[in-house]
Amino acid sequence: MKKVIVTGGAGYIGSHTIVELLKSGYEVVSIDNFSNSKPEVFENIEKITGKKVENYNINLCDYKKLEELFKGKKFDAIIHFAAYKAVGESVSDPISYYKNNLDALMGILEVANLCEVSLFIFSSSAAIYDSNGIPPYNEQSNINPASPYGKTKEIGEIILSDYVSHKSNMKVCALRYFNPAGAHESLLIGENPNGIPNNLVPIMTKLVKEGKEIAVFGDNYDTLDGTCIRDYIHVCDVARAHILALRHLEQVDSSNNEVFNIGRGVGVSVLEMIKAFEDANNIKVLYKITDRRPGDVGTLYADTKKATEILNFKPEYSIIDIMKSAWEWENKK
Repeated sequence: MKKVIVTGGAGYIGSHTIVELLKSGYEVVSIDNFSNSKPEVFENIEKITGKKVENYNINLCDYKKLEELFKGKKFDAIIHFAAYKAVGESVSDPISYYKNNLDALMGILEVANLCEVSLFIFSSSAAIYDSNGIPPYNEQSNINPASPYGKTKEIGEIILSDYVSHKSNMKVCALRYFNPAGAHESLLIGENPNGIPNNLVPIMTKLVKEGKEIAVFGDNYDTLDGTCIRDYIHVCDVARAHILALRHLEQVDSSNNEVFNIGRGVGVSVLEMIKAFEDANNIKVLYKITDRRPGDVGTLYADTKKATEILNFKPEYSIIDIMKSAWEWENKK
């Protein structure tokens, strides 16, 4: 049984990926200090899988504690999720994002060296792409992040590339997520950040539940209805992509550093997402148009051909599935 370290294991994508790892026969150890998550997530993972996950409450930027904890231990793989991730917040507080996201990555790479880890999956983002490019974006599209958050992911990929060049036994891939949304079918885990959510779907479900209007940030983008277009993908599809990526790394012969887009390959506007929510749940959504949000780009959706051909990755859930599960989760959590 291969042993995997998952950083940010109590987080949204991390928790769903741990479920998939356990279902696929991997042994999992989590590192999460609950800066944007809740400890009870691990109780719910155990309810879903029947397996208990050990979590270490450590800040990844604390190299000394990481070294003390993992010195002498052996792990086969690391999946690194832990990072600050709000685009708007990164614009208003860039230093915190650079410090946390980059120090955390370098900290976990120190652990990788101590534990002689040979497989590493990095949680990257479509936010690294140049917003002036022509969609759909493939892995060779120009990189020019519009936000400090996106820049931390770009720099993270550069750090990993340099690290692989130094550590010839390390096999790395970066998964560039587009817009994960939805919740696990058990409704025991889903998107539940500490504080105010920053992504469209959890904002929508929260405000609809409260009977409040949703702010649509701008209706003057160069799109059919003037609102931003994104590539929304069910979080369980994203979680499954990590299993496929891990198996791919296990099978390749030599050290490598690959990137894959993880999305549905379909662009959906904010107003189209609102309509999908209404159709999925038979509920009217109140919204108002407001000013653009700093750091946002107009159109961003994926070309997923590489992930399909190499990882055999094919999304299983529709936008309606996403909206239905998100609303059910909101009403259960």
